[in-house]
Amino acid sequence: MRLGLLSTANINKEILRGASESALVDVVAIGSRDGAKVQAYAAEHGIQRAHATYDDLLADDDVDAVYISLPNGMHHEWTMRALAAGKHVLCEKPYSRRSKEVEEAFAAADEAGLVLAEAFMYRHHPQSAKVKELVDAGVVGRLCAVKTTFSFPLEDLSNVRALPELDGGALMDVGCYCVSGIRLVAGEPEHVRGEQVTGSTGIDMAFHGTLRCAGDVVGQFEASFRSPRRQRLEVVGTEGVLEVGAPWRIDWGGAVTLSRRSGGEVATAVETIPIETANSYRLELDNLADAVAGRAPQLLGREDALGQARTIEALYRSAEERRVADLD
Repeated sequence: MRLGLLSTANINKEILRGASESALVDVVAIGSRDGAKVQAYAAEHGIQRAHATYDDLLADDDVDAVYISLPNGMHHEWTMRALAAGKHVLCEKPYSRRSKEVEEAFAAADEAGLVLAEAFMYRHHPQSAKVKELVDAGVVGRLCAVKTTFSFPLEDLSNVRALPELDGGALMDVGCYCVSGIRLVAGEPEHVRGEQVTGSTGIDMAFHGTLRCAGDVVGQFEASFRSPRRQRLEVVGTEGVLEVGAPWRIDWGGAVTLSRRSGGEVATAVETIPIETANSYRLELDNLADAVAGRAPQLLGREDALGQARTIEALYRSAEERRVADLD
């Protein structure tokens, strides 16, 4: 699969590294609004063709699919343009905070016979599959609660993450992982409650949320640009606790551990679960290529993207209206 990069965003380095390990994907072109910058970028990274506009990249007949790493607020517009140009699309997470846009994009992809995927790279790592497998197998007993955290200090408020016109905010940037992790383990929420701490630029510098899921399972998360760098996923059941030290950025390092009750007491011994080493970005790209070629179904399709957007949409509505919000 011949992939084009739409923008020169920093995250591209992870995609380039993943593609370099893949036998299924070649990065063949890149597009930017800065002609001199894109030429230098292409030369530095050994990319064959550099386009001075995004539209020129989309018009490149030797590009099968594009990776969109633009700011959140530009995802939908350029995804729709890419689909209209006949390109498969891998769009960086989160696709959108508006479920209507997700529905529109996947409808366009289906009509054109194209693959559209939301780029939650952590979902492709063997660790995520293992956590889901263990919980579904009942290693913690009946599921009771899921607690997630993702934070880092954002000091540069000119960063796109801090700009409301580009759909910045802690929930959109790091909180979307927390929401995805809760949904992976507990399923879609029935209703949510959100609290946001708004910063000087108008975005949520911190967002705290509660998701009520089926079976009386409650998910809670903290997403923050105000706290030290940390991440965590904790799955609590009637018979034990599964803790994941690095659920989203596996490269930060962290063990998956399991403690179980024994005779009514919490076991003192903690079992460390072995996890296969892998490049999440390479697996993400390979899954896209396999889906495009019809070799395998895509891991993250319409339903997951729609569930994600509906939850984020409801959380923002809850925080703004200061009430519990049902999912549409």
